[in-house]
Amino acid sequence: MQNGDITDSQHRAANRLVAVVVTYNRLAQLKATMSRLLENTAEDLQAVIVFNNASNDGTADWLASLCDPRLVIECSETNLGGAGGFAGGMAIARDRFDPDWMVVMDDDARPESGALAAFHARDLGQWDALAAAVYFPDGRICEMNRPSRNPFSNGRAFWRTLLQGRDGFRITPDAYDSDHALKIDVTSFVGFFISRNGLALAGLPDPGLFLYGDDGLYTLGLSKKGGRIAFAPDIRFEHDCQTFANSQRGRFHPMWKVYYYHRNLLLLYRMAAGWMFLPVLLVIVPKWLLKARFHQGERLLFLALIGRALRDGILRRTDIAHKTVLAWASKR
Repeated sequence: MQNGDITDSQHRAANRLVAVVVTYNRLAQLKATMSRLLENTAEDLQAVIVFNNASNDGTADWLASLCDPRLVIECSETNLGGAGGFAGGMAIARDRFDPDWMVVMDDDARPESGALAAFHARDLGQWDALAAAVYFPDGRICEMNRPSRNPFSNGRAFWRTLLQGRDGFRITPDAYDSDHALKIDVTSFVGFFISRNGLALAGLPDPGLFLYGDDGLYTLGLSKKGGRIAFAPDIRFEHDCQTFANSQRGRFHPMWKVYYYHRNLLLLYRMAAGWMFLPVLLVIVPKWLLKARFHQGERLLFLALIGRALRDGILRRTDIAHKTVLAWASKR
């Protein structure tokens, strides 16, 4: 070995990685994810934090039966939502291990074999965070996890978005076949790698977001604070999201999701659009109100929840207790 060269083991030791998994009542999916994570060597994966969001399907008992020394289990007494779970799990990873990098995922998402080795093989010095290439189990690109640029970042991106819709700001399918990392602004919490420096810039996710958009707000916030995020096509993740439905295109069930989805999306629009937020608001609010047609028998409730979401989104309020939102959604 020549002076200055390092071995693969030394390279991995210089980039200690900890995984954070948030789970809620999806034991079968969690078992597959844990199996995939723990098949990695300790060199590739130093520890796994599982944040159990008060699951009642036997998850706690099954986790307690595992004996891998790298495993840290946190069982919440109440369901804190995805946002609360990621905030809690990332805080444990930071405080207990102080890793160079951490990677976060839902319980139904997992790295493909070799993905973490591909992460360690990368030159990580120029990036604060990385987004994996996420696929369905059948090999199709997982659209809900396709990273993007901020459509309001410049005039060209804005007009491209007006002409092409979502395809105007999301990375193209061709990028998944590339050999090069691609700079992005926004990504999901499925296969999201963040460095110690990135965490110092962005802090922890806002637990008050509860559900929907917490990953978009977090990663866009990191970008706006100067964080450098790249899409890494060679780091492949699988997302077995069989129960996912495009609620925003149809009926929301249960109804409390109406509030979180629209409030958090409003916060994301505000962060992305900047001074253009008011014109954007005038465009999106009528579209949201038209969704009431999908909620026959609950249209007044839907509109009331939209109204509360608009109020709290404009006021940037994320301190509403989940039990309060449940109470709003139970009124007929």
